[in-house]
Amino acid sequence: MKNGSRYPEAGRFKWRHGLIYAVVLTLIAMMLVPHDPAWKAEFEALRDVYAELCGETLVAIEHVGSTAIAGIVAKPILDIDVVIPGYTVFDEIKRKLESVGYRHNGDQGLPTREVFKRVDERVPHYEGRSVWMCHKLYVCPADSPELARHIAFRDYLRKSHGARREYEAIKLDIAARSNGDRKIYARLKEREGRCRAFVSSVLEKYHK
Repeated sequence: MKNGSRYPEAGRFKWRHGLIYAVVLTLIAMMLVPHDPAWKAEFEALRDVYAELCGETLVAIEHVGSTAIAGIVAKPILDIDVVIPGYTVFDEIKRKLESVGYRHNGDQGLPTREVFKRVDERVPHYEGRSVWMCHKLYVCPADSPELARHIAFRDYLRKSHGARREYEAIKLDIAARSNGDRKIYARLKEREGRCRAFVSSVLEKYHK
């Protein structure tokens, strides 16, 4: 008797199990992908646009978030903090960003982190290029607690292999429970205590 012929259900179970596993991996891949060195170049291209557009008014332009950390999976969406000296120049920066297709969307409940959204995928509308990597843009004063958090978290994970692996495991677990829905993924990541606890522990270690 050939293997599996006595218990045909076992063979079907293995097939179904393998299919489910493949689907889960596909769903995870829809949200999280391996780090791509090209992300740095994409950030630098956008940084150059903001630097030319806003000139010496800016203090810094920071690549933050998971795409700024080599060695961990991430959603292929850049997070960028444009740093200004203070709110005295905010209206000027706002006008300049709006001139290339961004729209101010308030601080979304996080004071000193002003959100700017793109009106379409060609933003920033700038000479020489019409397609940009998906990105989120924030304008923060130099003394912004949110800016400090972004940089501290990024810098700590860049240095700590163990922290990168732990954070990646948390993200993959959340992605596997999100059914391929990026909104659910973002909501779970934001609200689950485990993720918040990890971020808090990293910030605490960074400041020791």
